[in-house]
Amino acid sequence: MATQLSELETQLEDLRAEGITAIAACQTLDELEQLRINYLGKKGKVSVVLGAMGKLDPSERPRIGALANEVKKALETGLEETRTALQRAQLEAQLQSETLDVTMPGVYHSQGRIHPLNGIIDRALDIFVGLGYTVASGPEMETDYYNFEALNTPPDHPARDMQDTFYLPDGNLLRTHTSSVQIRYMEQHQPPIRIVAPGRVYRRDTVDATHAAVFHQIELLAIEEGLRFTDLKGTIKEFLRQMFGDLPVRFRASYFPFTEPSAEVDLQWQGKWLEVLGCGMVDPNVLKAAGYDPEKYTGFAAGFGVERFAMVLHQIDDIRRVYASDLRFLRQF
Repeated sequence: MATQLSELETQLEDLRAEGITAIAACQTLDELEQLRINYLGKKGKVSVVLGAMGKLDPSERPRIGALANEVKKALETGLEETRTALQRAQLEAQLQSETLDVTMPGVYHSQGRIHPLNGIIDRALDIFVGLGYTVASGPEMETDYYNFEALNTPPDHPARDMQDTFYLPDGNLLRTHTSSVQIRYMEQHQPPIRIVAPGRVYRRDTVDATHAAVFHQIELLAIEEGLRFTDLKGTIKEFLRQMFGDLPVRFRASYFPFTEPSAEVDLQWQGKWLEVLGCGMVDPNVLKAAGYDPEKYTGFAAGFGVERFAMVLHQIDDIRRVYASDLRFLRQF
């Protein structure tokens, strides 16, 4: 028994020396945790030695138990001291790496700017939303029905000549106006409705300083019982007041196939009358196409080109500048 006792004491002392050396040499917290498991875990080296205590005389077991507790305490002390040192070193390294030298020049990131067209769209939508309108959208590739027929423009209607566009092999086309959004919205909603529809449209216009084959429109539509032309005029005047300021506005009789009566709206800008948008009361045929009763409901609609507003408000001399992506031009806004 004495031999067995001596062997266990030797093993425990060896484990203490071996463990303390290994712990002191540890470089990371993960390695330290693995050492703790190897020495002090349920299946660790100290537990293995203590498992042999059953072969000792009962009178000798307290001696081994006391020594084992000393070894455990020594290893635990070493683990705690090394853990504290590693954590401190880790924190210092992190602080060192994240230190900001306020004397160094800053890293410059160029600030983005809102494109003049997006700026006009955002500004107009803010005004109409403030007037109680909901923003609606629709597809840019349309059917002939939504782009023309439902808007009181049958295949033989002469107004189609003013809106020639790009047709696709399947018979669809690129929309010539955002009025098609109005029809789609009306089919899915019942009056009263108030919507504003911004979006890109396409026409086979000859490109010059004031025309483009691709441009942007914003159209509004209001339908409910009892709407009159005076409601249309009040809405347009308030919109133009918020967009351009308190300037003289006039309405001139005009023609659109989907409104009756129709009008062009002019604004006195810098001493001259400037045409800014078209409008009118929704034609009864358009109401019928959407499933509305024209004897019960009336409505008004209006639309304008975003590019025209941008050119006026920003004094742009050529519409092609807003599409050229020239930073020398865009950085002015």
